[in-house]
Order: sequence, then structure tokens, then C-alpha cells
Amino acid sequence: MRIVYMGTPDFAVYPLKALLGNDNHQIIGVVTMPDKPSGRGQKMHISAVKEFALRHNLLLLQPNNLKDDNFISTLRSLKADLHIVVAFRMLPEIVWNMPKYGTINLHASLLPQYRGAAPINWAIINGETQTGVTVFKLKHEIDTGDILSQQAIEILPEDNAGSLHDKMAEIGSKLIVNSVEAIENNRIIPMPQDTNQTLNLAPKIFKETCRLDFDKECKQLHNMVRGLSPYPTAWFEYRGMSIKVFETSYEVAEHSFSIGEVLSDNKTYAKIAVSDGFLYLKELQLSGKKRMSIKELLLGYKF
Repeated sequence: MRIVYMGTPDFAVYPLKALLGNDNHQIIGVVTMPDKPSGRGQKMHISAVKEFALRHNLLLLQPNNLKDDNFISTLRSLKADLHIVVAFRMLPEIVWNMPKYGTINLHASLLPQYRGAAPINWAIINGETQTGVTVFKLKHEIDTGDILSQQAIEILPEDNAGSLHDKMAEIGSKLIVNSVEAIENNRIIPMPQDTNQTLNLAPKIFKETCRLDFDKECKQLHNMVRGLSPYPTAWFEYRGMSIKVFETSYEVAEHSFSIGEVLSDNKTYAKIAVSDGFLYLKELQLSGKKRMSIKELLLGYKF
């Protein structure tokens, strides 16, 4: 199989590494996002996929425009049998319909559930106990193509977005390799997505999405923290300062405190009064400070 691989973040590196380690397939090109400035110094940042491709001397393409004539011409000249997309941009039809076997995508949910940009985060935020990975065939509408293979994954109570990301990337990598071999050997039957069910979506997450609303129940808030940790991270405002929250626990209890009130002995614990109990703050980061456990934080900061 002659494969052109398209991806950007860490999640996309896992399947690329798995395919590169399989002698039955040849990665003839890698497409990733152009470098962009980021951080306080606005230094140029390269994607995780680019970093991996450079380390392994893979042909690298970074088009600004996926419909650019030079990019399309270069892509055609590679004569790929298959394009594989993992956590990349929306492709124009001229790209996804180019190879003999078309283009397949690895999505971090059990499609059709959690279509969208942030399926790992939203599954945890919504309190799901199961998710999965799906390999599907690309077509016009985002995340709607026929399913080639799926595998379910349990979401454990101690999982957050980071730990679930790593599990899904490992399992998804194996699913991609197996799917490619099945396509090559004509052993796969594409199945249309079953949309006769209530669908949860996974839209892009913005900073305001991550703000904790203490009028919600404590379990909802706890799941939100899990689903946004370690990135992009839940936060709340306290005395004009933004505080990031990486880990919590909770207690359902009746109380007479004001919603959002912070209660602490300023030695070992801090908790926030919410609609049906208390949200215990376990790991935090104050503006301009490093990430700390609550006990470390309270050595130098008092609520």
C-alpha cells in the first residue's frame, strides 16, 4: 500500500508510527499544518506530526491551501493507493477522492456519536462510561462516512482527557493498521452510520466553554474538570484571578453556603459550595504560577 498520511497533533503520531513499523505499507508522503507562531514569544511552532516526519526522513508537505494547484499536482505525482487522515483539516473532494481506495479517517468516538472536533473531551464531560474509536471512509459531510471498523473503550472513573487520549491513540493505531490490511485484501464491508438514535455532538471547545458554573451539580462539574484536563483545562475566577483546575473530587451534601463560596482550612483542603454539595479542589494552577496540589498551593496562598 502506498499511503499519504495527513495529521497534526500528538494523537495523529501514534497511527503514523504504527504504519511506519509495518513492512506491508509504504508512507510515501506526510501532510501537516504549516508552522505557526505561538506562546508569549510568538516563536514558530511545528506540529507533532511534522516533528515525527522529520525524524524519520519522510517526504513532508505543508500547504496553506489544500486546493492549491501545486499541492494537488504534487499529491497526484505521489500516486498513492490510499490517503489516511487523523486529526487534520477538512479535505476538499479533489484530495479525498484522489487515491484508488479513497481516504479513510480515524475518529476518537463510536460514530455516529460525538461527531466533531473534541470527542474525547465531550464524552467525559457528559459522564459517559464508554466510548471508542472508529475508522471510516471520508465523504462530503464531516464525520458521516461509512464505517469500516470500530472498537469500544471503557471510560474509567479515574480517567481524564489525557489518559483517555493515550489509550484511544494506542487502540486506534492498531485499528488503522488492521483496516488498511483489510482494505488491501478486500476483506471489509463499509457500513452506513446508524443515525436513528439521539446523537451527542463534540463541537470545538473555546475558553468560555471551560469556565466552571457552580450552579451546576458537583458530579457535572467534576466530569467537566476530568474532560478538560490536562488541556484545555477548566477554570474559575476568584478575586479577579483566573484559576485553572486539573483535578477534583466531590461530595453530595445539603448546605447553606452561597453558591461559589470557597471554603478552606488554608492548610490541607479547599472546596467550593455548589448547587448540591461541594467540589473539592485537588490540583490547581494560579495565574503565572506552576501547577500544584492543593497542599502545595496552601503553603504560600490563602483563600
